Formats: sequence, C-alpha cells, structure tokens
Amino acid sequence: MQNILVTGGAGFIGSNLIKKLKETNEDLNIVSLDNYFSGSPENHIPGVEYYRGNTWDAAKHFENRSFDTVFHFGEYSRIVQSFRDIEYVSNAILTGTPVILELCRKWNAKLIYSASSSKFGNNGKDENLSPYAWMKAKMVELIKNYHEWYELEYEIAYFFNVYGPGQITQGDYATVVGIFERQWKAGEKCTVVSPGSQTRDFTHVNDVIDGLIKIADRRDNHEWHLRSGINVDIITVADMFGEWKLIPMRRGERFTSEEFESDTEKRLGWKPTHKLEKWIKYVKEGWETVK
Repeated sequence: MQNILVTGGAGFIGSNLIKKLKETNEDLNIVSLDNYFSGSPENHIPGVEYYRGNTWDAAKHFENRSFDTVFHFGEYSRIVQSFRDIEYVSNAILTGTPVILELCRKWNAKLIYSASSSKFGNNGKDENLSPYAWMKAKMVELIKNYHEWYELEYEIAYFFNVYGPGQITQGDYATVVGIFERQWKAGEKCTVVSPGSQTRDFTHVNDVIDGLIKIADRRDNHEWHLRSGINVDIITVADMFGEWKLIPMRRGERFTSEEFESDTEKRLGWKPTHKLEKWIKYVKEGWETVK
C-alpha cells in the first residue's frame, strides 16, 4: 500500500483516515478525489494531493495515473435526505461506483469500500427502506461480482453511526451526535426525531480508522463490521447533552440498529475502545473551558 486514492478524502471519515495514514508513514503517496458536497478544504492534510471532482468523472482525472489501493468513501451517506436527492444519489452511487470499480480493475488495485449498515435494520428488511440503503446494498453485490468476474481484490467495511473529531455539525448532512453538539453549544434543546426510542450503534471515528487500516492489510475479500456493538436509543444520547424535544417522524427513519453476530473483532484483531459518553463529556468540558 504505497500509492493510495481516497475518494471523499476531504470528508469526515476520509480526512481522518488520511491523517492517520500520514502519521503512520509520511512517505505514502496519497491522493484525494472529492466534490466537496459534504467535505471541506478545512479537512486537508499537508502532503496530500487534492482533486476537486465527481467519482463518475474519475477516469478523466486519473487518465495517466494509477494506484495500488483505493478507499472508496466518496458516495452519499444520508438515508432520509436520499428521497429528496434521488438524482444526485443515483449519480454518486449507481454511476460513480462502477467507474471506480473499473479503474480498480484497470489498475489491478485493491478496493476498500464503505458500505452502509442501514440494510441490517428490521432483520435485514431495511435494505429497501430508502433509495440510499437500496443502492448501497446493490453496490456490495456488484463488488462481489467483480471479484468473481475479474478477480478484483476487495474488503467491505460497514460503518454504523460514526462520531468524533471532524464530524459534520451543520446542515442536512450533519450526524446525530454532531447536531446535538451544535444545539447544546448554542443553548438549544436537542431535537429528537419521534419517537426517540429508535436505537443506533455509535462508533468513534478513531476506532473506525484503526479498523480500516487493519482491513487494508488483509486479503480476505470479506465484509467487516466496524461497530461499537452497543445499541443506544436517541433519547438517551440527547439526555447526555441535556434538554431535548421531540420533532415529527421522518420518512425512511430506521427504528433499530440490528444486533447480530460478527466475526470482525476476532478475525481482524480489532476492538473498539472509545465510549460515546466519554466523548460527550469531553465535548462539554472542553466547550466550558473555551467559552
């Protein structure tokens, strides 16, 4: 793993990955492709080459280049908003990802793909709950087929509700913990989508990054679940910040983050070490210090 392409490299998870990779080996050649739909130049890491563009145009950007490893995070990662953004979601996932797969085939590169845990809810029935969930599930099928058809090397990493430094706190694409953090700092009540009893598995971004780096060294062609293994209801998370209020239910809202057996911890030698309550305490104490 010497020449690395990270799609979505200016985003929350992509930028944290690049930072860790550079800290581990500053000689790595890392290139980011990001359209800055939810990413930000503020997330740029020194010594990294950044391209502004869409994944479906990646072949044009890298016509005379090749990479040995591709971390593909540059799709679209919001469930409820995918009903409204259907055209963009289709371009980002159904058009963009096959382009990345073709480039990986051409370069003989290994693919690490960020899959969505949304399909696991409701005993696996939530795969069809939203355009986003359905499209992401279909890309997992396509990647596995590329392995059978073209011997593409891949590892699939399922993300759950990731939080931590660099998380999005503003706008339609903010994370749950990010929204609550911003509202708490503003002295507002946390807005909890009804009924509030829906559960999520919250995983710290540093744990996710540690898992991704371990995954990148594997040759398993396997699916990995990077999760805390603890389901927490949204009201409990809001309580950790303070006061909250219910807002109307939204179309596509998941009610459960499914509990299931996974061989990731044992097989990968990886275990999450961060706790959500400690992160929230850190945020609140740090904010009180700098106010």
